[in-house]
Order: sequence, then structure tokens, then C-alpha cells
Amino acid sequence: MANKKVILVIDDDPDILDSIKAILSANGFDVVTAMSGKEGIDAVASSTPDLILCDMMMERIDAGTKVAQEIKKSNPSIPIYLLSSIGTATATNIEIDKLGFNGVFQKPVNPDNLVSTIKKALNM
Repeated sequence: MANKKVILVIDDDPDILDSIKAILSANGFDVVTAMSGKEGIDAVASSTPDLILCDMMMERIDAGTKVAQEIKKSNPSIPIYLLSSIGTATATNIEIDKLGFNGVFQKPVNPDNLVSTIKKALNM
């Protein structure tokens, strides 16, 4: 597949990174990973992702929100999806778009839902 879409996954849990990378790679995506908010912000500049998956709770409780807001300042068109163990509750109680996210995935992530949502977001 020429011109594979690049997905950046930002999460401080290496098991989550490995599992999401395996799912997305098996479905034809190029995957870049980052284990901190700073690594994620740096990776946006070097990899130019088509879509970003970002954990909410990394170094600080709201690190994912800060990362999303920082990325949106210079890259407002890149869709950013929240990864969170409290994803459903967060989406129910908070307007996630106001936090800088286009959507939310509950951990553990459902592989079929993940792939179909990403493809839809990228008009594939």
C-alpha cells in the first residue's frame, strides 16, 4: 500500500503502545509511538502524522489534554483521539472537543472499533 497513513500513538504504558501498534500495523498503517507528552509533541514535527491517539493520564493527570492543546496550536487539522481507562465516563461528563480531542477510545481498546473509527476519520 503506497502512501500509508501515519498514526502517532502517545502513551506511557509500553504494553498499550505495543498492542495498538500491532493492531494498526496489521491494518496497513505506519505507526509512530511516543512514551511521553514531550516525545509526542516532538514526534508530530518529525513524523507529520495523519491522526494521533493520546493517553489522558501520563506524567500528570491532565497531560493528554495539554499535549492535545499544544499540538492543535500548530497543527489544527490533525485529528486527535483520547485514549483513557476512564474514556466513556470522560466523554459523558466533559465536552472532549473543548479539551482538544476529536473522539475518545476506552481502554482496553476494541480493535475493530479502533480501526473503523480511524478509517472513517481519515476518509479511507
